[in-house]
Amino acid sequence: MAKVSLLLFSLFIIVASAIINGSEAVEKVGIYELKKGDLSVKFTNWGATIVSVFLPDKYGKMGDIVLGYDSINDYKNDTSYIGSVVGRVANRIGGAQFTLNGVHYKLIPNEGKNMLHGGPVGFSDVVWKVNKYKKDGYAPSIVFAYDSYDGEEGFPGALRVTVTYTLYPGNRLTVRMKAKALNKATPVNLAQHTYWNLGNHNSGDILSEQVQIFASHYTPVDSQLIPTGKFATVKGTPYDFLKPHTVGSRINKLENGYDINYVIDGVDGKLKKAAVVKDKKSGRVMELFTNQAGVQFYTANFLKDVRGKGGYVYESHGALCLETQAFPDSVNHPNFPSVIVYPGKEYKHVMVFKFSISS
Repeated sequence: MAKVSLLLFSLFIIVASAIINGSEAVEKVGIYELKKGDLSVKFTNWGATIVSVFLPDKYGKMGDIVLGYDSINDYKNDTSYIGSVVGRVANRIGGAQFTLNGVHYKLIPNEGKNMLHGGPVGFSDVVWKVNKYKKDGYAPSIVFAYDSYDGEEGFPGALRVTVTYTLYPGNRLTVRMKAKALNKATPVNLAQHTYWNLGNHNSGDILSEQVQIFASHYTPVDSQLIPTGKFATVKGTPYDFLKPHTVGSRINKLENGYDINYVIDGVDGKLKKAAVVKDKKSGRVMELFTNQAGVQFYTANFLKDVRGKGGYVYESHGALCLETQAFPDSVNHPNFPSVIVYPGKEYKHVMVFKFSISS
């Protein structure tokens, strides 16, 4: 994916954009914290990234349940999208190309001939502006904003994006992602790419964590993880999490692990429960709600020797991701729900993480 090699190019684009927009200085990169009750979350405006999520376990001991790094520079050099917001189009676009309104667009590939998570310098690799930072009150929040220029990574049209993180009573973290097309129709599919380990970020693999996904179907993929355009039932397959199963119970039936998009049952643009994760040892429970049609279940199959917080080394299956989203490669599959946003219309993506303790 060569994210590191493209860092200088990314910074050049950020500075150039600032000059074009009349900005006198490049936005500084920092760490920001929100607290509410037992929940404490840190963020950075590099990639609108979740840096840490601290919660007590069933014994009252605090722990950080997301993978991450100790320094901003580590996030800049990250190649696994740890904790970041990915876009302009999350997941994969086959052949790094699509046609819209009779115009064929060639994008910048970064996974073989395909595009992954917005290209070599996607939204995870840029500095976001901090529009608002409210540390106190009923619902502490922070708003990150990014203006994506026409032609960025090959995508048409300028796009104004905001991501709002809010903490609510009852240990709830809400993520609201919005985007407005300013001058041209463009595809938009944003995702939040946090790596979760409810046992603590440094507790080893997540194979014993119990997962339930409220999806009767998934979108099958080819050898390059590009959707075929078909839908398949989870019944009788290792992908069936309609009833709770541990991650490791059937993972050996898959080549590398889970990395697949589920079609969430009953989603009609309103908030629905997508998944539940439970860690028996810590007692922590995470429920995920969304208004999106899909959720990518990924078991960190390709993490290897990644030095994270406190020097702990993350390995394969050291965490899981539940990335709510539109379906991957929707731009090339007319039978998938459209991801095109037209000028005057707004993209809205909501995620709610609700944390609790079970005995």
